[in-house]
Amino acid sequence: MKNNTFFIMKTIPVWRAILYVLLSLIASTLTAAILYSSLYSYQKQSGAVAFIFNAVSSLRGVLVPLMFGLFVCFYLFLFYKMEKRRYISTEFNRMIREVELIANGNFDHKIEERAENGLDKLATHINNVVIQARKAIEEERRSEQIKNDLVTNVAHDLRSPLTSIIGYLNLINEDEYRDEVELRAYIQIVYAKVERLHHVLNDLFEYTYVQNKETLVNDQSINIEEMINQLVVQHRIQMQEADMHMRTFITADHPVIIGDGNKIARVFENLIQNAIRYGKEGRYIDLIVRDSSQSVQVEVNNYGKAIPSVDLPYIFERFYRVEKSRSEYTGGSGLGLAIAKSIVTLHGGEIEAKSSLGKTSFVVTLLKKI
Repeated sequence: MKNNTFFIMKTIPVWRAILYVLLSLIASTLTAAILYSSLYSYQKQSGAVAFIFNAVSSLRGVLVPLMFGLFVCFYLFLFYKMEKRRYISTEFNRMIREVELIANGNFDHKIEERAENGLDKLATHINNVVIQARKAIEEERRSEQIKNDLVTNVAHDLRSPLTSIIGYLNLINEDEYRDEVELRAYIQIVYAKVERLHHVLNDLFEYTYVQNKETLVNDQSINIEEMINQLVVQHRIQMQEADMHMRTFITADHPVIIGDGNKIARVFENLIQNAIRYGKEGRYIDLIVRDSSQSVQVEVNNYGKAIPSVDLPYIFERFYRVEKSRSEYTGGSGLGLAIAKSIVTLHGGEIEAKSSLGKTSFVVTLLKKI
């Protein structure tokens, strides 16, 4: 307990303090009288007692006030201890009531931390436990909401192509086509829808996998410059089909990191696909690699339509689309950026997006091999 004497004395009502002083004076007077009477009675029976009595009598002008003062202090101390016990009991009861209030589900309630009552550490620990419990409850609710949203979004993304597939298969099954050319057109549409389903399901499994905190990362040395150059070659045909050009600007001296090569490659593949999908108007995709003493930074720029500032904070959320109609024309599953962020986070890195008129940048920062 801290030294809270002054505070406890402040809590004692004036009338009670006066009563304690009067009782102390009375008790001290009675004690002194009893003691003096006892010494006087026994002085004739004992030489030692007689000697003490005579010594006290000769110095009574000094000793009597001193002893009386000591008696008064002693009784006041007893009354103080009684008040202290009463105060601590009151504070404990108050804290018990507040804990019961929290236990009934009022997790927004906070116990007042009074340093003067000596229970501030206990109150602090209880408040910290309540905060952690509230966070756990909020996290549980958020997880449940995420699950519900995931089911809803997956159902939406699967239902649309499935409906089309069933519709065209019914037309084919019922021979409702004019000629073989129209039949082949129907089959091509069905095939495209199946590919779409396959793409969505693959992204969904990938997202679920990298969301798991226990996902194993196959750590190895990765040269980011070599990886970027390989990705440029892999996307050359797709870039030509989109009538776009990919440029690289590498200023890093030693862009080597530790991580899972397949997963890191998936990050940049998703960012490049996103740039092709939404940056066709700008015709160029720039890949910039720079490094510092502790990290490697890769910037993927496209020069298409800017992402609205209202959408920018949410683009890494699963199934979030800037185009609210959730059009299939862009070919995305709505999980590419969410997967990229999860993989980067899994590697202890950071990813951020910036967008202004005529330029959108995704900046990935990964820890360097030391």
